[in-house]
Amino acid sequence: MTSAATFAAIYAALTAAHEVADHWVQIDDQAVRKGQTNRDGVLACAEHVATYTATQAAALFAVQRVTGMRLSWRRAALGLAVSAATHYVADRQGGHWRDEQPRGIVRLAAKTGHAGWLQRDPNAGYLMDQAWHKGWIFVAALVAAGGEQQ
Repeated sequence: MTSAATFAAIYAALTAAHEVADHWVQIDDQAVRKGQTNRDGVLACAEHVATYTATQAAALFAVQRVTGMRLSWRRAALGLAVSAATHYVADRQGGHWRDEQPRGIVRLAAKTGHAGWLQRDPNAGYLMDQAWHKGWIFVAALVAAGGEQQ
């Protein structure tokens, strides 16, 4: 399998798994609590990211089995860690798109010229969140694909 095909397969697997894990595997209770600024929020977010990462790992395993590519388990684990850590960072900030005192990626979005959009458009926060996740999934796929065993 070529490097480009390996990257494409990994990116597709991680992105599909992201959609499933974020919208089907994550339970409502986690989605509601994960942005809370207390221990309960930390635990809810950690639970979500654990199931999210397990879903992505299963997708990587499946694509590897079906395509015959042989990934370095270290690179695959590192790619999953990139996806998990950046997902946790974003989701701990979740639900605060219209706060008077934005924090985390919401503050970053506001500082990069998106404050008005975040205030006006009820979908802007979700779209910024998903763009953040998918951008980091791209990085995670690059990391994981960099270690295909020949």
